[in-house]
Amino acid sequence: MTKSIQCADLFPGCEFQAEAETEEALLQKAAAHAASVHNVTELTDEIVAKVKGCIRDA
Repeated sequence: MTKSIQCADLFPGCEFQAEAETEEALLQKAAAHAASVHNVTELTDEIVAKVKGCIRDA
C-alpha cells in the first residue's frame, strides 16, 4: 500500500505532499524537501519520530 505525507502537518502552510511505495522511500523524499525548503539538515530521532507520526496510507 502506498504511503503519503503532507508537510503542512509539520510546517503549517506548506503545500508539499509526497507519496511512495515504502516508508523508507517516503522518508527520503521528506528529508530532501525539508533540507531544500525548510533548511532542516539535521534529522534527529525526535524529528524522524514526528515525521513518521504524520505518515498515512494513501
